[in-house]
Amino acid sequence: MTVSAAHRPESGPLGPQELATAAVMSSFTVALTVIGVLVPMAAILQVVAAIPMSVVALRYRTRALVTSAVAGTLVGFVAAGTQTAMTVASAALLGGLVGRAKRRKQGLFGVLVTSAVVGPVLGALAVLLLLILVPLRQLFLETLRNTIEGISRLFERASALQGVADVIRSSSTAVLDNWWWWVGGSIAFGIVTGTLFAWLILTAILDRLSAIPTPEPFVSGTDDEIAPLPVTLTAVGYRYPGSRSAALSSIDLHIEPGEFVAIVGHNGSGKSTLTRILAGREPSEGAVTRPGSTGLGRYGGTAVVLQRPESQILGTRVADDVVWGLTPGDSRPDVDALLDEVGLSGMGARDTASLSGGEMQRLAVAAALARRPALLIADEATAMIDASGREHLVSLLAALPRRHGMSVVLVTHHVSETVAADRVVHLHEGMQVEHDTLWMQTRTGNTAVLHDNSSQRLLEIRDVRHIYNRRTPWAQSALNGVDITVKRGEGVLVLGGNGSGKSTLAWIMAGLTGPTTGIAQLDGKAMTSRVGDVGLAFQHSRLQLQRRTVSEDIAAAAGPETGSATVSAAMDAVGLDRSLAARDVDSLSGGQMRRVVLAGLIARRPRILVLDEPLAGLDPPGRDDIIGVLAGLRERGVSIVVISHDVDGMDAVCSRTITMADGHIVSDSIHGSVHS
Repeated sequence: MTVSAAHRPESGPLGPQELATAAVMSSFTVALTVIGVLVPMAAILQVVAAIPMSVVALRYRTRALVTSAVAGTLVGFVAAGTQTAMTVASAALLGGLVGRAKRRKQGLFGVLVTSAVVGPVLGALAVLLLLILVPLRQLFLETLRNTIEGISRLFERASALQGVADVIRSSSTAVLDNWWWWVGGSIAFGIVTGTLFAWLILTAILDRLSAIPTPEPFVSGTDDEIAPLPVTLTAVGYRYPGSRSAALSSIDLHIEPGEFVAIVGHNGSGKSTLTRILAGREPSEGAVTRPGSTGLGRYGGTAVVLQRPESQILGTRVADDVVWGLTPGDSRPDVDALLDEVGLSGMGARDTASLSGGEMQRLAVAAALARRPALLIADEATAMIDASGREHLVSLLAALPRRHGMSVVLVTHHVSETVAADRVVHLHEGMQVEHDTLWMQTRTGNTAVLHDNSSQRLLEIRDVRHIYNRRTPWAQSALNGVDITVKRGEGVLVLGGNGSGKSTLAWIMAGLTGPTTGIAQLDGKAMTSRVGDVGLAFQHSRLQLQRRTVSEDIAAAAGPETGSATVSAAMDAVGLDRSLAARDVDSLSGGQMRRVVLAGLIARRPRILVLDEPLAGLDPPGRDDIIGVLAGLRERGVSIVVISHDVDGMDAVCSRTITMADGHIVSDSIHGSVHS
């Protein structure tokens, strides 16, 4: 099967992206509707409930909207009864009409014409239903009669409205005798006026969403035989929408079953883009030839472990996530054996939300192996794992071709991870070049150790303990009596294996999580009341990027009234090319995303920076650049707390090292001397 650069129109059953969006949006609609029904003064949320459905209609086919509407209506009925179900259905209808009109570039007149057709049709169907279901019709008419009588009596309480009450009571006979006209007409009129109202509310929102490009879905080939290998790329190129330069150019590559291939290159060189092409994304130019479909995510097809494993974890328990998505026809894996294989032995009952970043990476690999893929693509799968875990995982990946006959493609920046590869594909500025291991060696320029000469205490952590899911059967202790003081201009390196509590400590230092017990203070005030005063770089950078483009995100992170000069200076400081300023953040590599986050923090000029795995996903030159930036910040009096598995070169930034294990501090030293 050959996939060319030509775009093929979507047809056939709903794809995974459509199903996932339909499910999420229907859940939002039900949640908003239930809150609007049950909570006083929250009825406006029933109007807002049309927004998620309009997004489905705007982005995807009508069948995705129908699926979302049916699912939401049924869930709404089970959750809160008939009224909620009818409100969800109405939100789906009105939002769907407006979203569909926007997708087809229709204006107000077009959507009103559509509603003028849909309204009478639905009104006629309602009348037909009442004619057929006699008991339901009798109940409806009796309810209507009692409602009219109740309204009449309400008006009779005011002597000035006695005439109005008489008119309402006298008209009830005409309404009941001609109920079919009243029911059909009111439904038709309600849909037309409701659509007009929804258009006025939703059009501005949908116009903004229309400007955001929808990622092109991978071609998984649900109707073709699953056979991702062998695969041949011929003169393949790819350009992201709106980009002035191509991410890939003239790539020729052939992968046979049973190969272990490593892909290396600088951040932004096209490594992740190449893996997306291998996984099924259509190239902008050239051709991809394989005997069948990629079978992305399907048993015996292609499995991908991404740079951000949290985006792949769906189960609430570790064991559940390993088998999530497997169909009844798939061979059931030995979950305990898979977890043991990736270094998560005995953790099947753990809550996935309590896992560290490295543990999430291991879980993502286990879930991929559960599908027995013919092609396993690991995009920086070792970035968040400590040194011993990294060695274990790379050995596992290298052994898979021999043990199972599958091919493994590993994207990496570590020279040690390429040793076992059958061959290395080296990318530079989107083009394939001859592999040179020298680029992977770090420079030795950053060797000076900065000393702490300040006595001013900024951040104090005293006897801090933290328990996730406290008072539940899934309670998990993360920190147990931690004491840390950070001074002005000090550089602190926090080490520890996966699950030692490092990431939890970072969130407490930034005030985003309050300790279960103990004290976390900045300048004597509780950290939870000073959120934003400490700059925090998350372990998973994408979670921190909230704007569409690079420049917008840096400006938003830096604060109001941030000019383009400040944004440009911050990009220069972290080694980001200014040409990336208008780039969509979702088109960036993991290393580039990490630099964008750091640029936003630098532009804000914080007194303390807490960086969770700041070097993960960076190429060797990029690591040196970031280390140099951090060392420069320390020289200017900024306190730096680095939480990392990767210590190479960090002595140029940190003069103090804290080692953690099982939520405890096991050592705290400055140049080998014990620090009290």
